[in-house]
Amino acid sequence: MTEGRYRISFTSGSLYHRESVKLAELYLSLRDWEAVRAQALRDNLLQARTESTAKRTCREALARLQRLNDRELAFLPEANHHDQAHLLWVAVCRLYRLIADFAVEVIHERFVTMNLGLSFEDFDAFYNRKSEWHDELDNASASTRNKLRQVLFRMLREAGLLGKDKTINAVLLSPRLVELLSQHQPDECLYFPVHESDIKGMST
Repeated sequence: MTEGRYRISFTSGSLYHRESVKLAELYLSLRDWEAVRAQALRDNLLQARTESTAKRTCREALARLQRLNDRELAFLPEANHHDQAHLLWVAVCRLYRLIADFAVEVIHERFVTMNLGLSFEDFDAFYNRKSEWHDELDNASASTRNKLRQVLFRMLREAGLLGKDKTINAVLLSPRLVELLSQHQPDECLYFPVHESDIKGMST
């Protein structure tokens, strides 16, 4: 049996790549998450069209960024686009264990077995398996399940893990990112379509 409830509040949005980098830069200056939130909303840092969108985006992006440690947060603004996207994917997986489990149990496993197609039905099958042990999934409406699936697949594409044709992409993690993850939790490399032998080679 899995432990604890799944958090399933990612029913809108995306990877929030641009927004997260801006917020991380502001945090490195202020070193206070509440001050970051207040200034970001006051100055419309995220360039949202409405106040409600700004608040929702800021809340979600900050919740993810707070799952990163200081070394990872310092790396984020200076990293290249791919490293940024990969680190933000890790932050998503840390915040949402449902996504982390899907990344490891479905995406990574399909990659290492060379079964590279990924469909909505694969998510539905995974969701149904998990719902046997998680009432929060079983009790969610069909529209909520569809939104979770839609947002997850969007984030997978934005993180570079999934192609437009829903083919799983092999990911090349940079040595610097592998080093950062190994200092936190080495198994987090399994959130990606990678071969463990390649990761071990980078970290030695």
